[in-house]
Amino acid sequence: MQYRVNPKNGDSLSALGFGCMRFTKRGGSIDQEKANREMKLALDLGVNYFDTAYIYPGSEVCLGNFIRQYNCRDQIHIATKLPQYRINRPGDAERFFAEELERLGTDHVDYYLMHMLNDELSWARLCALGVKEWLEEKKKSGAIRNAGFSFHGGTLQFKALVDAWEWDFCQIQFNYMDERSQAGVDGLEYAGAKGLPVIIMEPLRGGKLAGGLPGAAKKVFEDAEPKRSPADWGLRWVWNHPEVTVVLSGMNDVSQVEENCRIAGEALPHQLGEAELGLYERALSAIHRTTKVGCTGCGYCQPCPRGVDIPTCFAAYNASYADGLVNGMREYMMCTTLRKTRSNAGLCVKCGKCEQHCPQHIPIREKLDDVKRRLENPIYKVAAWGAPKILKY
Repeated sequence: MQYRVNPKNGDSLSALGFGCMRFTKRGGSIDQEKANREMKLALDLGVNYFDTAYIYPGSEVCLGNFIRQYNCRDQIHIATKLPQYRINRPGDAERFFAEELERLGTDHVDYYLMHMLNDELSWARLCALGVKEWLEEKKKSGAIRNAGFSFHGGTLQFKALVDAWEWDFCQIQFNYMDERSQAGVDGLEYAGAKGLPVIIMEPLRGGKLAGGLPGAAKKVFEDAEPKRSPADWGLRWVWNHPEVTVVLSGMNDVSQVEENCRIAGEALPHQLGEAELGLYERALSAIHRTTKVGCTGCGYCQPCPRGVDIPTCFAAYNASYADGLVNGMREYMMCTTLRKTRSNAGLCVKCGKCEQHCPQHIPIREKLDDVKRRLENPIYKVAAWGAPKILKY
């Protein structure tokens, strides 16, 4: 494992961080034993940065249980997030923070973020509610060691937010698909020039750049030398940027932990040559030809009041272009319709609740209409009508 020194305080942070949003679930709850195996392996291989959030269902509790079981609080840096969009009155921040400390079983958080703080006006709103003074008091007491923000917005908004306060760190979405979107490479370099540690989320775009590539993009990497998996290529692209401090990966399998830790021990800034960088351009061309909805599967849009599984609907829709209509419809039927409680796009009533929380700013209602038009065709309707009879429910 390689480590990056936080220039603000001298912390030695593992180049790879464990993203605790995508733990495996069984019966609606996180599989604690499986998560423990994955986190323990990561810890043993040198990972010391674990990232969670208040709104990730069960995640903070799961991480807290792991820390207690292995007595490893002093070995790791905990990062978690305040749901700042739920702060409506003075005192709300303290209430959420106290609950997070209890869930995590700790008396302090090493890296505390304003979750999805996407513009300067949102920060001004929080300041008017006393959040800035609250953060300063928590930092003074040691309950919060570093204060930062996670961001999903444009480059100009990001730069303005960086300059709005004396932040200790920031977190952005960054991968070879998002080089020129969201904060982008310009935002990354701007923060780096100010000595601000930058934590990277979605380095593989929710797994799309690992196991979800269209065939033509897969072939680009399959034919490349040296032989590396798409995930390997994707992570190395992020670590090629010297301004990157920690790259988060939502690992939910021991093989992912092993592979990502290996790459984190090898990848260096400025390591990729011109020929290798050209691979990403060719892969991107193939990806853009088949990606219709830029959903990362983060699940922030969930739960839908009507039960629509929005990320799954979009995944099947994209698959219908990448892998053919028949394969996309098969995935759609199996994952949303051939079940007792359906979750297909046709259930949407356009309430718009989902769009308020989408970090990618996807026009979800409009795109669900596209899903319906393509995948809920006459063949689908016949199959959906017959499904209860075939499955006997």
